[in-house]
Amino acid sequence: MDNNMKNIDTDSYETDSLSPIPANKRIMGGTSYLLAWLGGCVSIGNFSLGSNLVEGGLNLIQSIVAIALGSTLVAVCLVLNDKLCYKTGIPYVVQLRSSFGFKGTFIPSLCRAIPGVIWYGFQSWVGASALNEVSKILFDYNNIVLFFILFHLIQIGLSALGFKGIKAIENIGGIIIIAALTYMLITILKLHGNVVTEQLMNTKGSWGLPFFGAVTSFIGVNCAVLINVGDYVREVKTGMGPGKRGVIYCLALIPATVFMGVIGLLVTKVTGIANPVVGFAQIVPNKLVVILTLVFIIFAQITTNLLNNALPPIYALMDIVKLNFKKSAIIVGLAAFATFPWELIKESSAAGLNIFILAYSAFLGPIFSILVVDYYILRKQKINLNDYYNPDGPFKGINFPAIVAIIVGVIFSLMFVEVSWLASIIPTAVTYYFFSKYKEKKSIKQINTEKLTQ
Repeated sequence: MDNNMKNIDTDSYETDSLSPIPANKRIMGGTSYLLAWLGGCVSIGNFSLGSNLVEGGLNLIQSIVAIALGSTLVAVCLVLNDKLCYKTGIPYVVQLRSSFGFKGTFIPSLCRAIPGVIWYGFQSWVGASALNEVSKILFDYNNIVLFFILFHLIQIGLSALGFKGIKAIENIGGIIIIAALTYMLITILKLHGNVVTEQLMNTKGSWGLPFFGAVTSFIGVNCAVLINVGDYVREVKTGMGPGKRGVIYCLALIPATVFMGVIGLLVTKVTGIANPVVGFAQIVPNKLVVILTLVFIIFAQITTNLLNNALPPIYALMDIVKLNFKKSAIIVGLAAFATFPWELIKESSAAGLNIFILAYSAFLGPIFSILVVDYYILRKQKINLNDYYNPDGPFKGINFPAIVAIIVGVIFSLMFVEVSWLASIIPTAVTYYFFSKYKEKKSIKQINTEKLTQ
């Protein structure tokens, strides 16, 4: 643990608080962390983005390369952004204080929390849809609204248990997910291999803007967890270097995302249905297989929701409104009811889902860039942890260079919306660096002037 933590009372640490987690309170080893990320990587967004590759005109090889490249870039960025929180045990909302200031953190907190709440409701509806399909097959009972309410309430209860509840379901779900993804892909290739060969292998496709747009989309669908990776890595036991953490991210992200993206692509190409969940259920004639697939989808929604979608807005609410973890978990869960997920899941919403991802990527890319520049370049990885918990210290108020940098980054994102995340990184980094240096020089000049007038 960092020596600068000596004045922070880690003995009074409470589970799921915003305090730094001491080494002896961390609950996740390497295997648990891998399974948690594997479970968290399974998102209906990846399926839907895979189906959108059909419209993008990419062939199968280009699609696989685009998905793998996007996932690899995410893994590299995760290693860059997780170091501070792994080293100190602080969460994302506290990490933000050095770059945005105590009062300025609400902006990046909300930028991460709002997509989390929307995805929370969206994926709960997908899980409830799977439950409803199982019910129709086994009991001839159809009531998706009831299943949505029950399924979502169960997730609220699990999230209120804190990270221990999340860890338990992630470890179980991760094992099921590995088997299910493999089986789904084999089934599609076995039943419709000729369609895949004719329409996806023997197609020219494009290595141009559509290809890089696909890369950006698969960064975008994961870029939310990229910026708040600290919320997860702070629970990992000490002694795990950046190389090992990088391997864990790659082993979780790349296979799972490629599997899901390709499955979404293949199902949509074979069936013409934009919703790959519905499409897969239609092309598989065996009811038992359909049920097993739907069970996988249910587990996938729980694991993704708890890790990726519920946790960030919970911590944001704790920081902004000063509520405890359980109350924040309940409020976030109830808010997800109001996101109208039944509208988002419609086939007509497939393109809108992609636009939604690109839109919030426009904000999250600049936030990531600011965090990396702040920690590695401006502070050179040397921090005093006490400053992160002192509202009257050097991080008080709002750090305006970060706000200006976000605005610049968003402008570049909107100028190049197809590659929004990639387009925002460098302009944001340059703006934040030079404005921070200007602010620093101005502060030094002001201090010297005050000394001369005394």
